[in-house]
Amino acid sequence: MKPVLFNNTVLRDGHQSMAATRMKTSQMLPAAPILDSMGFGMLETWGGATIDTALRFLGEQPFDRVRELRKVAPNTPQGMLLRGQNIVQYKCFPDDVVELFVKCTADAGIEVFRIFDGLNDPRNLAPAIAAVRKAGKVARGEICYTTSPAHTVEAFLKFAGELKEMGCDQIAIKDMSGVITPRVAGELVSGITKLTGLPVTLHSHETAGLAAASYVAATDAGAYAVETSITPFANGTSQPDTLRMLALLDNNPRQPKLDRKKLAELREYFTKVYKEMDAFTSHANEVVDSDTLVYQVPGGMLSNFRVQLKDLGMSERIDEVLAEIPHVRECLGWAPLVTPISQIVGTQAMLNVKFGRWKNFSPAAMDIVLGNYGKTPAPVDKEVLALAEKNTGKPPMTTRPADSLKPNVENLRKQLAEKQLPTTDEAVVLFAMFPMEYEKLIKNPGSIVDPAATKKPASPAADASAPRPTGRHQRLLVTVDGKTSEALVEEVH
Repeated sequence: MKPVLFNNTVLRDGHQSMAATRMKTSQMLPAAPILDSMGFGMLETWGGATIDTALRFLGEQPFDRVRELRKVAPNTPQGMLLRGQNIVQYKCFPDDVVELFVKCTADAGIEVFRIFDGLNDPRNLAPAIAAVRKAGKVARGEICYTTSPAHTVEAFLKFAGELKEMGCDQIAIKDMSGVITPRVAGELVSGITKLTGLPVTLHSHETAGLAAASYVAATDAGAYAVETSITPFANGTSQPDTLRMLALLDNNPRQPKLDRKKLAELREYFTKVYKEMDAFTSHANEVVDSDTLVYQVPGGMLSNFRVQLKDLGMSERIDEVLAEIPHVRECLGWAPLVTPISQIVGTQAMLNVKFGRWKNFSPAAMDIVLGNYGKTPAPVDKEVLALAEKNTGKPPMTTRPADSLKPNVENLRKQLAEKQLPTTDEAVVLFAMFPMEYEKLIKNPGSIVDPAATKKPASPAADASAPRPTGRHQRLLVTVDGKTSEALVEEVH
């Protein structure tokens, strides 16, 4: 029996889950050679919110991070999280932009692409998978795990088969809320392995306290890999700690052999980094939250919800709002609670409680109902669909959302030239997703300052009740005059 591989997430999901994605490349580089020497199956270093944060808050060229890490950690494959047709944004992009992004990323040094879609719609994954295959890299299809009448073991197995047919080299169970139980984890791992013959990885979060136990069950069921982080960027809303997982697999024939002394060195180093990132960390991220099991809400969403409801004067109605989430999910075809779907569902639940069900219908929720994000796991509610059609004057979309988008790479290159900005392929894909942030980085890099990071610490005599960042953040979709944009909101307490 081959040892289960440990993939390490501390350089991406670890700090995204625990410290608002604010770890700088300079803070990663000293630890990268040690991580590279450990024998991890993969180091997740990029994707998710890292590209946005690098441009918006850190003043870094995102692709440079991959190249710099490759220089000091050349032996372990680097991986990234890719949102399929959304790339690392919240809207669909034309196929040619997706393909160019994958090419640039592969050329920079990413070797494993974790490709997922918020609705598990295979149509939104096919172009990215094909592009990764064309680049000669590893396409790992991600199954977004959640629970609902539409999300059965049989349905997940069917999706796994579709991922194999599209050309995925590996398959992973992406448990974003940390709600998969050990028994289900074992059943899915063994079932997918038997059905597809592909390596299967389990990725989870310790938000509800289940991930480590589910990793053990997955290992016993034949998982190819599980994903861990390094304390203090581990446990809580992040992945289980690597040393902890080693202990849980003591006397297990599949326990990997990792240098525990080096793990201690890594913990010591990252503890210093964690302290440096104090403006973005919170004890609330470090503890098990059982409410996750009751409401099936992802790690950071519940706490954000409480703050937002307080700002709206609705703190006393939080139980009503949380109870409304399953109703909204059902009406929206049991959409999984993963970015950006989770934010849309939560906002609509709040609107339903405040104004009455569907009296205030958010444009983003109508987009889900009308198929503009893709095919939902189950049919949407007929009355809600009729209301969305009436409000927008548009019928539901039956084709793949990106089919309505024209190729845009050369148009973007032209726009860059007109702005006297670089016209390289990397510039094109960054400008496509984050035009204002990219232009600001190129033209005035010194003006990029992270407001939360530059706040002076309060003096001992200062009011202890003054708000401070907690490390939790949420992206909201805001529609003004028919144009939908995103906003990054920091939670304070």
